[in-house]
Amino acid sequence: METSENVSPETVPGVLEDPAALLQDLVRINSVNPGLVPGAAGETALADFTAAWLQTRGFTVTRLEAVPGRPSIVAVAAGTGQGKSLMFNGHLDTVTLAGYDGEPLEPRMEDGRMYGRGTFDMKAGIAAMMVAAAAAASRPHAGDIIVALVADEEFASAGTEEVLRHFTADAAIVSEPTHEDIVIAHRGFVWFDVTIHGTAAHGSRPDLGIDAIAKTGRFLTGLEELSRSLLGGAVHPMLGTGSIHAALIRGGEELSSYPAACTVSLERRTVPRESAATVEAELRQILDSIAASDPDFSYSLAAGLERHAFEVPADAPIVRAVAAAAGAVTGQAATVRGEAFWTDASLMLEAGIPGLLFGVDGGGAHAATEWVDLDSLTRVSQILAATATEFCH
Repeated sequence: METSENVSPETVPGVLEDPAALLQDLVRINSVNPGLVPGAAGETALADFTAAWLQTRGFTVTRLEAVPGRPSIVAVAAGTGQGKSLMFNGHLDTVTLAGYDGEPLEPRMEDGRMYGRGTFDMKAGIAAMMVAAAAAASRPHAGDIIVALVADEEFASAGTEEVLRHFTADAAIVSEPTHEDIVIAHRGFVWFDVTIHGTAAHGSRPDLGIDAIAKTGRFLTGLEELSRSLLGGAVHPMLGTGSIHAALIRGGEELSSYPAACTVSLERRTVPRESAATVEAELRQILDSIAASDPDFSYSLAAGLERHAFEVPADAPIVRAVAAAAGAVTGQAATVRGEAFWTDASLMLEAGIPGLLFGVDGGGAHAATEWVDLDSLTRVSQILAATATEFCH
């Protein structure tokens, strides 16, 4: 996209605190999500560390902990007034340490990279946001600069939901790793349980039993046809098409009985203008068609968790601000694109805060080896600082 917004040279920080040194401290603190790994450390120690770091740099810190042991930190550098406020958002929690190749909590530097659990997803983003916010806050600014470091993103996003009950902003940047691209759209998802009902009976009595598992086969065939139809359907310019898959199936009691029920748990990945309501209509069309031709076919449908797709205009003020800062720091235009996975940016948009994703280059999210490119970490820190300085001036 064009980077026509002007970023004056003085808004591009020449010297920031070292984000790599901060990242080393963050990686050494165990913050595995206990929702993923029962009994894991959680976010408390990392919340304590980041709160103290931000407090010593003049931020007013609020600790939110509706669920004991699962704190989120919101640090605010108040502006002088009449300026736009910017919220940086990043998650404190990581996935498991089990299966990591090497020592996951001891950052290792090699060939311009830092290795360790959370380096890429997303403690590098946290380090970049913290040093960027501190640099921008050290200058006069009219709008509030807010750093929200949240719990539980890797499981249920309870941290961002809690933050949004107490804080708002004019715009947001979620510094998930994006390989230095600006992400302005991503898919959502909705979960459904489809239960096909049969009639329990002894395996020797086909005259009495209705096999719910066999009946489910017809639904699965219809689901496969829907999947093909979606993949060949209307294409979103940044996100492609929605998709659907059967994730879990449960049915039957024992070998000698006709199963009374069979439940298929499915996930439908959505693009903008798709929702739980449109997905339910798709499923009922399949199921009602089968029921119309089979008097022994009956079903029930239960909606589960829904997370909406996310999209902001390419010319939104925050998009233009990040694009301008990236151009000023790197000398070239940033790529603007969509992403397949869901993030907390969707929750923030629903709460009235338009935002985007922008973060570091690296690899190995949730994998046995995880790393961040250290030059990228420096560039992202500079771009975020320049964005906050310009946006909140």
